[in-house]
Amino acid sequence: MTNSFSDVAANAAPTVGKLSVITMKGCEQFTARIDEYLKSMRGDDVDTYVTHVTCPRFGTGEGKCVVDETVRGHDVYIICDCFNHGVTYKMYGYENHMSPDDHYQDLKRIISAMGGKARRVTVVMMMLYEGRQHRRSGRESLDAALMLQELTQMGVANIITFDAHDPRISNSIPLSGFDDVQPTYQMIKAITRAIPDIKLNKFDTIVISPDEGGMSRCMYYSSVLKLDLGMFYKRRDYSQIVNGKNPIIAHEYLGRDVKDKDVVIVDDMISSGESIIDVGKKLKAQGAKRIFVFATFGLFVNGLEVMEEAYREGVIDKIFTTNLIYRNPGLASREWYFEVDMSKYVSLLINTLNHDETISGLLNPVNKIHALVERLGNK
Repeated sequence: MTNSFSDVAANAAPTVGKLSVITMKGCEQFTARIDEYLKSMRGDDVDTYVTHVTCPRFGTGEGKCVVDETVRGHDVYIICDCFNHGVTYKMYGYENHMSPDDHYQDLKRIISAMGGKARRVTVVMMMLYEGRQHRRSGRESLDAALMLQELTQMGVANIITFDAHDPRISNSIPLSGFDDVQPTYQMIKAITRAIPDIKLNKFDTIVISPDEGGMSRCMYYSSVLKLDLGMFYKRRDYSQIVNGKNPIIAHEYLGRDVKDKDVVIVDDMISSGESIIDVGKKLKAQGAKRIFVFATFGLFVNGLEVMEEAYREGVIDKIFTTNLIYRNPGLASREWYFEVDMSKYVSLLINTLNHDETISGLLNPVNKIHALVERLGNK
């Protein structure tokens, strides 16, 4: 998108309704950045597009939502991070960290409190709630599908999420809006800033998927950047379940030689980080030069010391994750970490949708990527 913010405001189509952005607990800072970008883009004489809501808790842990301003006839966008465990509440005197279930219940409370008065409701759910429970294997619940159906039944018109674990989950709501957004351009732009000597050509760099499930996103990187592609597949022990999943026995590599090449590992999330470290060690053993990791969501559920040790051992050179979800407070200070800011991109999506215009150019930024690579080559 090459237009300036003033051009966007001047050429914009009529809006669907008055724009209201609602931030859920833990998303206040990110939403404030969106608000600033929206005011710059639209040029309206508006103090803020943020509609204030509160979700207090009773001493028993029960909650409710109060919408402090009218949203009648508004085009409402709810910014939701279901994985923000940094938010706490009191329950019987104990300090509880909010779970994804707690955040999801608050989301439903907000929709319920609006009472169907909004003209249109869009949920911007950064990381899809229960996205890893996307298919049935045996007698299992289908949590992600149930969540999407429940939201649409409550009147949500559109759901925007980022790097869904399996984008086919959209099949559960075929008559409703579902957009799975990829931060591809932002990741490529970030690595060119953080690693000035990176050479995005097939002679010096290769893209690798850490598992079979991530091949589609790696194929996109490989295609737009014209890089070779490799893949690891996971050998699992299906005779037992540990922490809700079958443990990985080994990672096996399939692909071109990585000797003396920079490697970009692309995945949707880093959970514990063990898989990324194991893959990194195998690539280093094969002679890989540097290893960079693109992960939309950096969860680091076992803390940061595991990745810190891998960095000290030279297994990982740089990890790129977005600011779409809550980050460990100590993450930003780590030498091996680079944060990819997505607030401007989200504000562009919201502004475009509020004018009921297509977001196809934002969802597939191939021209912007090619222009970026060309500038990098010229430099």
